[in-house]
Amino acid sequence: MSSFSYTSYDAIGLAELVRSREVSPVELLEAAYARLEEVNPQLNAVIRTYETRAREEAGYVRPGEQPFAGVPLLLKDISQSLEGEILTSGSRLLKDHRALRNSNFVSRLRDAGFVIIGHTNTPEFGLKNITEPRLHGPSRNPWNTNHSPGGSSGGAAAAVASGIVPMAGASDGGGSIRIPASFSGLFGLKPTRGRTPVGPGVGRQWQGASIDFALSRTVRDSAALLDTLQVIQPEAAFHAPLFPGSYLADMNYPHQRKLRIAYTTNSPVGTPVSEDAKEAVYKLVRWLEEQGHHVEEKLSPVNGVRLMENYYMMNSGEMAAMISSMEHAMGRSLTSSDMEIESWVLAEAGKKVSAAEFVHSLAEWDVAAAQMSTLFERYDFYITPVNAFPAPKVGELTPHEEQIQHLMQISELDKVHQQQLIYEMFEPSLTYTPFTQLANLTGQPAISVPLHLTADGLPMGVQVMATKGREDWLLHLAGQLEASELWIGMNGNPLFPL
Repeated sequence: MSSFSYTSYDAIGLAELVRSREVSPVELLEAAYARLEEVNPQLNAVIRTYETRAREEAGYVRPGEQPFAGVPLLLKDISQSLEGEILTSGSRLLKDHRALRNSNFVSRLRDAGFVIIGHTNTPEFGLKNITEPRLHGPSRNPWNTNHSPGGSSGGAAAAVASGIVPMAGASDGGGSIRIPASFSGLFGLKPTRGRTPVGPGVGRQWQGASIDFALSRTVRDSAALLDTLQVIQPEAAFHAPLFPGSYLADMNYPHQRKLRIAYTTNSPVGTPVSEDAKEAVYKLVRWLEEQGHHVEEKLSPVNGVRLMENYYMMNSGEMAAMISSMEHAMGRSLTSSDMEIESWVLAEAGKKVSAAEFVHSLAEWDVAAAQMSTLFERYDFYITPVNAFPAPKVGELTPHEEQIQHLMQISELDKVHQQQLIYEMFEPSLTYTPFTQLANLTGQPAISVPLHLTADGLPMGVQVMATKGREDWLLHLAGQLEASELWIGMNGNPLFPL
């Protein structure tokens, strides 16, 4: 199978070829690695490969029994651990860390027949909306290598958009699936909190804000994967009731009624929004109105600034706890030279956050969830941009030396000014992506659909949110859009055409 024909299939298509014996799993591996060798030197999407292991595992797949038998897949270099292999979380502290076991998420992927071929690049500890870790260097966008593919699942996005794999493992704690999907012309679904497997021992990933799933080129791949991965897991902290139907099959069923839809193009934190981001939303609004649905403009009921303050407080507490655990395991204190500045600032601030403050902050998540639940009593969908601007240039959002020296003062500040400094530190990146964190803190499902190209040829997605448990509605809408003239996907003009 040639590299060209390999990249013309999605994951379901490749699995069907294996099932019909038109191609073998080993041939798919060879095609995937050939494509990787072709494009990865320019993109730095994949940071480790497992060719010998993958060839062995390809011999054990069961075509006809596993939905994705023989399909090559990449994992994200954070939380998606593969037994015996290095998992760095993008950090120099963990550059030699080897996983003792497969994560539950990875075990489910392997049970589905995927063959793991490597790990993708991610920013240190998944804390950024760009992928430029010091350990591995920056990933680059296949549409324009001067630009970032986003983060924190940036390596995954670059790998899928360039055709190394049809889909890749990703995670989303504040937009880390939807942001790179938008920047890279892909489909990105963040499922409902508790929908996909976690643990054991990590059931509260970022207190429930973060989930593991995937980035894909086609809607049907994400739908079929959700059919495979949805689970009730006894040891997990959060559960979503199992969807009784099939996400893949139900994509093709028409809605039985006209939908009620709200939208906004206003930044929830008062930052600017580009005309491209607005036009992307307006395109979808016009299309929905043409389909006969009722659409009206409505501001978010949630205080966006306060939401982000709560989000950063959670990040502070999580980082402080993680660094404390690492110090105990390593038998030494960690300093700012051991990690990147954002990690250090969050960890230092987290030391001064009291348990009461942390609990009160989490309680405000529940207030936001109630406010969104009330909104969804009236509307089926809530539409916003995914990102306020097209993908930033590589290096644009990485702090320079003067900024780093200013941030190093974090230890000298009281806790109120520490939290203010964190907001200031992340404000440039938040200006690019102020819309996505809401779904994480409220636990609702959300998608990024690729509907717009800028004059410079960079893709931009539109975010659609639904009430908890209604991924089926989102996937149905995405399937309709994928068949429409609005869908950009990889039919644009990336530097690495499929």
